[in-house]
Amino acid sequence: MVRWRSGTVAALRREWAGAVELDVDLPDGSTMRALAYPHLVGWPEPGDRVLLNAGALLMGLGTGGYALVVALPDRLPPDPPEVGDTRDAGHLVKARYTPLQPILLGVDEEASPHRAVLEAADDLSGLPVVTADLHSALPAILAGIHADTPQARVAYLLTDGGALPAWFSRTLAGLREHLAGTISVGQAFGGDLEASTVHTGLLAARHVLHADVAIVAQGPGNLGTGTRWGFSGVAVGEAVNAVAALGGRPVGSLRISAADPRPRHRGVSHHSLTAYGRVALAAAELVVPDGLDTDLSAEVDAALAPLAARHRIVRVGTAGLDGALRASPVPLSTMGRKLDADHAYFLAAAAAGRHAAALLG
Repeated sequence: MVRWRSGTVAALRREWAGAVELDVDLPDGSTMRALAYPHLVGWPEPGDRVLLNAGALLMGLGTGGYALVVALPDRLPPDPPEVGDTRDAGHLVKARYTPLQPILLGVDEEASPHRAVLEAADDLSGLPVVTADLHSALPAILAGIHADTPQARVAYLLTDGGALPAWFSRTLAGLREHLAGTISVGQAFGGDLEASTVHTGLLAARHVLHADVAIVAQGPGNLGTGTRWGFSGVAVGEAVNAVAALGGRPVGSLRISAADPRPRHRGVSHHSLTAYGRVALAAAELVVPDGLDTDLSAEVDAALAPLAARHRIVRVGTAGLDGALRASPVPLSTMGRKLDADHAYFLAAAAAGRHAAALLG
């Protein structure tokens, strides 16, 4: 459960869209690094008393090394300017029935300026949608899309398997100028648009953001138990089904690695094999980059052979993709490994982006 701490803000550190780091002095004389979301709790200042949820930090879990600010109890932020007893500013509740549940304007609800468009929308009209199981694939996929089609409008759907606030992601903050917009779906929140489901989010990408390509992936800090089914990214298979149900073109970004020390993630990760081989009931185009090391290539081919009965396995050339990855506006990192330490992983994601862009014809 929750491990509570109370302390005093000693200093503010880095900040990015929707988030600020701070050092918090605790009563025992130690200092704890924390993260605040000003849209939820207000803007902290040195000297403020803060209440922290420190459990994940104390356990060393994948929170980026932060305690999370729950409240500034002595200096609460003002109420939002919108009237609070009507639905005119929205009534989508996310992180529902938790103490910090925000109430937001859903892109398709009655008060939304996009209501009429989405009320009539029922089809993606062939929109290419790249699905990936890790947030770290996002900048690599985007690099692959823009390598050949730099003007392509790309929308990102943040699903709720990892960080719920879009503000947690420094990667996303750094990509803002390179995306047509972010749509937070399900329990996730903090995007440019809010959607209740992946389906609504996809329709908003196509009909509101006018995206040429969409990317669907969970936020950072995914949940995993080390088992085949106990991984939040398995939901990527459900995303394939949603894209197909709405008349889009699912493009599967495969999690390929020759560097991961865990055997279950070498070659094609067992999570990709489960998501696309068991969960995805609709057909997708699964992208394999050309030019992989001979042994890795053989391992990938053997792992994907059983999936070829349902999906189309697509080989994509990689000329120019290394340069596109190195020119990424944000650092590339997956499980602590940079581009050169796990080149095949990022190359596979970029190849999926390149293939999606090629479908634009």
